[in-house]
Amino acid sequence: MPSNSALIVAGSITRDALRNLAEARFGAWPRAQAAPASPGDPAATKARLVIVDKPGAPQTALRVTLLGADRKTPDYPAMQVMNAALGGLFSSRINLNLREEKGYSYGVFSGFRYDRTPGPFTIAGSVRTDVTGASVLEIFKEVRGMRDQALPGAELAGARDSQVYSLPGQFETNSGVGASLAETWVFDLPLDYWRTLPDQFRRVSAAQVRAAANKYLKPERMKVIAVGDRAKIVPQLQALKLGQPELRDADGQLP
Repeated sequence: MPSNSALIVAGSITRDALRNLAEARFGAWPRAQAAPASPGDPAATKARLVIVDKPGAPQTALRVTLLGADRKTPDYPAMQVMNAALGGLFSSRINLNLREEKGYSYGVFSGFRYDRTPGPFTIAGSVRTDVTGASVLEIFKEVRGMRDQALPGAELAGARDSQVYSLPGQFETNSGVGASLAETWVFDLPLDYWRTLPDQFRRVSAAQVRAAANKYLKPERMKVIAVGDRAKIVPQLQALKLGQPELRDADGQLP
């Protein structure tokens, strides 16, 4: 519908030329009001442990997840800095623990997905079958560490800088510029959003990072999804007292 659409263009074109093209292509588009969006609440499983059986698998694909926040949340800068330290970077706590220190995985990372409604926070990676339970235990340990203690100064500075210095990459190409501007429209962000965001990241404090961790990373609500050899991984995971495992097929359906 024209009422909930936007044309966003980045490139070597003048406003007049663009207007003429838009009118030629879209001028006859019948005007109509789109029905207001009414997203419902997500209907997730109540189980905290979901297993997909892959007999003989040498690795377990792990997802530790829960709902986060929508894109317009004022906590966004603190959440991004917090996630960078926890699992967003190669040098993050989770990856250094499971890959570099323990040798359980080639890499485990985390991230928030932001939508117009709250999207998921997910910690994702594959680990050796024999250390599936130990890996989940270490993931929860790192999550609790973010909640329990403030980031040291050097770690906070590195996490903040990673967010600030990654922003120019979003504007290196015409498609990147267009995508960034589209994001401000889709999520109803201020027109000066990208100009002010670097300073928002720079102002994030250790106290704000810890507050974001306590608000959005609640271990008791996190769901563990494990795709692997059921016979070998269920005993390991049950030792973590996550509750009765829920078995699903490769399409995510209950048998």
